[in-house]
Amino acid sequence: MLLFIGFNRLWHFVYIRLDAMVCGFFRLSRLPVASTFWRYVDSLGINQANSFLKIIGILRERVWQQCGLCYQKIHVNVDTTVETIYGDQQGGRKGYNPQHRGKKGYRLVLCFIDETREYLNGKLRKGETISGEESAAFIRKIKNQLPGCVKKVLLCGDEGFLSWDSVAGCIKETFDFIIANKVCHPGFDPDGWYRPKKRKAIEYNSCMYQPLGWGFACRFVAMRIPKKDSAAGQPVQGELFEEGRYTYRIFCTSLSGKPPKVIAIYDKRANIENLIGEAKREGLDAIPSAKFKNNYAYFQIVMLAYNIWRYFKMVAEISKANNKAKTHDSAQDEFQGIINNTIRIARLKLLS
Repeated sequence: MLLFIGFNRLWHFVYIRLDAMVCGFFRLSRLPVASTFWRYVDSLGINQANSFLKIIGILRERVWQQCGLCYQKIHVNVDTTVETIYGDQQGGRKGYNPQHRGKKGYRLVLCFIDETREYLNGKLRKGETISGEESAAFIRKIKNQLPGCVKKVLLCGDEGFLSWDSVAGCIKETFDFIIANKVCHPGFDPDGWYRPKKRKAIEYNSCMYQPLGWGFACRFVAMRIPKKDSAAGQPVQGELFEEGRYTYRIFCTSLSGKPPKVIAIYDKRANIENLIGEAKREGLDAIPSAKFKNNYAYFQIVMLAYNIWRYFKMVAEISKANNKAKTHDSAQDEFQGIINNTIRIARLKLLS
């Protein structure tokens, strides 16, 4: 309830102990002291976190049914993010942290459904790079969280997820996939580069390639962008090899479409950064405990609150559309664009 209202620290309970709406919800005259809620969080562990994840899956099924959503194919975006920690929390590691180099952190992995922008699956991890086996185990758990109407899944992941274990996991679960690549070096045909638009210097290519240790060859698609020349009047250092004159983006995929279309599908996942940032502002930035098991459960509580607000926005959008159809009134500006508003803006609109 604290996260749902908009607070994200346990001691914020002192501000709402006498709040009429919250006390009425719990049928109390006043809420207990903050230490009572802390003892509750301190009792949680990984088993409770998995239970929260099951609750999220059941809630998703009911909301989709209520809203009339019946997606047979969905796009699933997976990404990792770093959460910096400033104390002596369990599981903190010094790893890749672009904003605070050299500091300890957790490496979170989050998975969102592109069509509804809701949280699908995720976990709190130690601050280490995710391994291939862990990526495959994470992919195997995705199907358990999907509503029954979903038949096909297209998974898009960043370069941290590319490994044979991940590819084999997607194939075993019958998922299509597009995963960014920075570790493999496919041998593209030098004569195979082409420009779909003559006015743009961007070129595309594709090939079948089997990296060392992989079970069989997979398809890789690539785009290369010419590097900009130095400013006029300054000496230009020539490149010895042709590869040095371009910036490459390479992806491993199971799709058979043309490279520009495949890469365009992958680029739509850029919105996941906004969703992760929104989830952090809703409570993921708060690390309440020094115990990893408590933080692991707290992660799922935050994402449950995040999804509840996402569903509130979906229901409000559908209610607005139904009311408009009945009354033929287009002046309902209070819910205008509610589905695309951030949670903070939507909270103000819906609560008011």
